[in-house]
Amino acid sequence: MVKYTAYGSKNRYFALHQLYTMFKVLLVHINHWRSRQTSQRNFLIYCSVLVGFIGGLAAVALKYMVQLMEELSRNIALRVPYHYSFLLLPAIGILLTVVYQHLVNRDSMQKGIGNVLLNIKKNKGNIPHDNAYAHLISSSLTVGFGGSSGLEAPIVVTGAAIGSNTAKFFKLSNYEKTVLLAAGSAAGIAAVFNSPIAGVLFALEILIGEITIPTFIPLLIASATGVVVGKLLHSGQLFHLVTEGWLVEALPFYMVLGVLSGLVAVYINKVGHGLEKGILMKQNRYVRAAAGGLMLGVLILLFPPLLGEGYHYLQAILNGNIDVLKEESLFADWLSEPWVMLLFIAALVLIKIIAAGITLGSGGNGGTFAPTMFTGAFLGLLLAYGINQTGLIHLNTSNFIAVGMAGALSGVLHAPLTAIFLIAEITGGYVLFIPLMIVSAISYIIARLFNPHNAYWHALIHEKDIHPDQDFSMLNNIQLDSVINKQYTALNRDMPLAEFYNILSESNANIFAVLGANQQLEGVIWMDEIRKQMFKAAQPNTTVGDIMATPPAIISYNQPVNSVMNVFDNLDVWQLPVVKDGRFVGFISKSGLLSQYRQVFIQQHKNADLFARPVQNPIK
Repeated sequence: MVKYTAYGSKNRYFALHQLYTMFKVLLVHINHWRSRQTSQRNFLIYCSVLVGFIGGLAAVALKYMVQLMEELSRNIALRVPYHYSFLLLPAIGILLTVVYQHLVNRDSMQKGIGNVLLNIKKNKGNIPHDNAYAHLISSSLTVGFGGSSGLEAPIVVTGAAIGSNTAKFFKLSNYEKTVLLAAGSAAGIAAVFNSPIAGVLFALEILIGEITIPTFIPLLIASATGVVVGKLLHSGQLFHLVTEGWLVEALPFYMVLGVLSGLVAVYINKVGHGLEKGILMKQNRYVRAAAGGLMLGVLILLFPPLLGEGYHYLQAILNGNIDVLKEESLFADWLSEPWVMLLFIAALVLIKIIAAGITLGSGGNGGTFAPTMFTGAFLGLLLAYGINQTGLIHLNTSNFIAVGMAGALSGVLHAPLTAIFLIAEITGGYVLFIPLMIVSAISYIIARLFNPHNAYWHALIHEKDIHPDQDFSMLNNIQLDSVINKQYTALNRDMPLAEFYNILSESNANIFAVLGANQQLEGVIWMDEIRKQMFKAAQPNTTVGDIMATPPAIISYNQPVNSVMNVFDNLDVWQLPVVKDGRFVGFISKSGLLSQYRQVFIQQHKNADLFARPVQNPIK
């Protein structure tokens, strides 16, 4: 029996090895075929169709999985006292998510859009392949059981993983990998919201940060493909907005909404980021999940619209049915009073992001995209409903709800174009373009006054020292060790000046290091500083120590290159010493650093230029 089992294992191993070998041979043939039959630029477009198709399938799969989890949670709710289901179901969903991440996924899943940006900047766009499916499972467990978060961040990471691994499969360059990564994210967003333009703009504004034709075309194709797949397999519009337009008399109130949206965006970023970092961090992950789930359950019991994404309530209030907020509420009788309803809506504006933060901070998977839309919608409702109660003017609440969503998204994401076109596409409110533009622009300006970077970059800058600025990023792509001049002449402070002049006569160096015991830096000698002194008669006892100077700054071997460049610029010097673990290792020059920067710049844009140029001698 043992021999048979071992023999069977060998056969299985041999079969797997054969499959792997065949796969590698197939990949070689595919790459050989595409190198002969199609240009690199065209092949990138073919890949964007493939990525868009798979991204669309992933979005549809996520929608069906969430529906399945919601059906399961409803069946569980039927077997427990009604209001207890609000307390228990979110905790169950978060616990199941944590179990999956810990025991099945082994904590290899990278949560959040911030991690996609981190991989683009630091890991050449490489995203682990299991991220292409792990987020579908974990986020459907969280949201399907009532977790107060959104599905947009999971589908963005899923699409990014699909694009990254497709590029890796075909052995594409880092530039092409980044484009396909963004294409996958665009396809996912476009398929979820049925909004192809918003998907493209999201990828450009958030992930890539620049708009070029070679980048735009693959994103557009992937986004359109994702929408087509989504509509074929899962029909239906997320929201339906019926509006006759907007009134010029309401313009001042739209401006007020823009200011409020910007302030609320600052609140969302601050509170959401703080809670997402984790709650009850001293506790075991399962205790944290259970406790966070129960805390969330209490909030949902008091404010039922916090359950899940909340899109059901958004659609109802867009249709003018504000009484939907009374459903399943403990305060249904009181909500008939307008002032109580106003307080209830204001509470939803402030508490939704807290509920989302607890969901994510306790171990659930999701994002703050949907909670941001929810918060903006109820902010617009709060303003319009409150003004209407005064009788001074009648505002169209549906318009303010739609425009409020755009205002909150613009302020939180720092992506006004994405916010404008996303809300216009998903609500059909194209006649609201002017209010959408005004509110989004004002919100963006207000939010940037308090924080120059969006929520994703803010976390990366403060926690990972990653910066969105292109120059900053290219500088940090340079290895400091590669620009250190280690060919130096070491001097001793007791060396007679005459002996130093003999060394100087045979050297081309402009700077010299004065070292003590164990390579410790004691000072430096700059040729520019001692040139005049060289032509004067030296005193008999003058030594190197008498003419050496303390450098204005000393560079640490592990110091980021962008920081080194800032030191050069601030001190207006061209050479500085570098020290590692207290020992002098060499000099670094500003000219050498600029030369390396130029090489990185050329390399980074080489592939982009290749795609921007017309194809030469196309195959007929």
